[in-house]
Amino acid sequence: MTGRPVRTGRGAGQGSAGELLELVRSRRAVTRGALQQATGLSRATVGQRLDRLFRAGWLREGAGGPVDSPLGGRPSITLEFDDEHAVVLAADLDTRHARAAVLSLSGEILAEHSGTLVVEDGPDAVLGELGRWFGELLEKTGRGAESVCGVGLAVPGPVDTETGRVVQPPMMPGWDGYDIRSRLSRALTEHTDAAEVPVLVDNDANLMAYGEQRTGYPDCSAFVLVKVSTGIGAGVVVDGAVFRGIDGGAGDIGHIRVPEGAQTLCRCGSYGCLAAIASGGAVARRLAEAGVPAASGSDVRDLLASGHPDAVGLAREAGRRVGDVLATVVTLLNPGVLMVAGDLAGTPFLTGVRELLYQRALPRSTAHLDVVTARLGERSGLVGAGAMVVEHLYAPERVEERLRALGV
Repeated sequence: MTGRPVRTGRGAGQGSAGELLELVRSRRAVTRGALQQATGLSRATVGQRLDRLFRAGWLREGAGGPVDSPLGGRPSITLEFDDEHAVVLAADLDTRHARAAVLSLSGEILAEHSGTLVVEDGPDAVLGELGRWFGELLEKTGRGAESVCGVGLAVPGPVDTETGRVVQPPMMPGWDGYDIRSRLSRALTEHTDAAEVPVLVDNDANLMAYGEQRTGYPDCSAFVLVKVSTGIGAGVVVDGAVFRGIDGGAGDIGHIRVPEGAQTLCRCGSYGCLAAIASGGAVARRLAEAGVPAASGSDVRDLLASGHPDAVGLAREAGRRVGDVLATVVTLLNPGVLMVAGDLAGTPFLTGVRELLYQRALPRSTAHLDVVTARLGERSGLVGAGAMVVEHLYAPERVEERLRALGV
């Protein structure tokens, strides 16, 4: 590392306590000397700002590091982000099923619950039930409600992340414009004695992509995840950040029009959408028409797991149709990883995707592309939702606000 100061450029002020915390959390500088070198601050100033972080309980001292000087001497004491001082609550809603968890600040799942939760029952009932789940999970971990620093929620629809409200969600009738943050915060208070904490909401595919990219592919600068369940959506992570577009609509590939579906009505009210002919819901509908009991993407997943021949054939056909659209996505974004997740993310569907993707996309676009399935499985949305909360709360500019509120 050179002696030239490095700035994070995130609006917290040069060499602020928030910037020092980010340098430690990212492991770019983990000793007092390295922090001085990275920021250009004096030893005394670094010490004063670190003291605020220690008093807040956000930093701790680790083991001694290697001796930097060839003359020997005492080893440098390393600094660590204390990921035990608080916990995050996270939930991932699908159309007929949900998962909820308590996570450490480093993303470890401490307790988890999954069960039937139908979004068509409406936001008041669904979010109220999530509050009850959260209360039970906190009891299971033995952590008090005062340890909760924030809540993250993944939903199967487009989200205005500024307000936390879903915008015209085809899969979530009755949720359009609903104040999710206030209701979930109230539900948490109803089932615990938790004080009001930040509630953040984002699209499920976005958070699945974020969780998978951070944990499995941190060096991939362009990462795409496609979730194929009852509907179809994509999450895009560019340079470590979720790409949402100007109002949260990026990645909604399920509503790209395709010629094969010209006569098929989609849940959004239009004809010809990809989701209407190639989603888990579309495959379930075709199976039901053939006399096979199936009502949703999760039913198709169960049939695929048992090797049902009709389900296998339709899943491969759906994969080919999605692969045709993904050829354009890959050509446009040139990602290093294309991940397939959701109820249909098995061998038949993936085989169909690869067939059309490599046939239609230019070799230049796929030369360094890995086409894979989710590493975190059904937990990717939870991990992404937890990471979203942590990155929000410990961003340099927000650290300064929170330290002032704590009086340190």
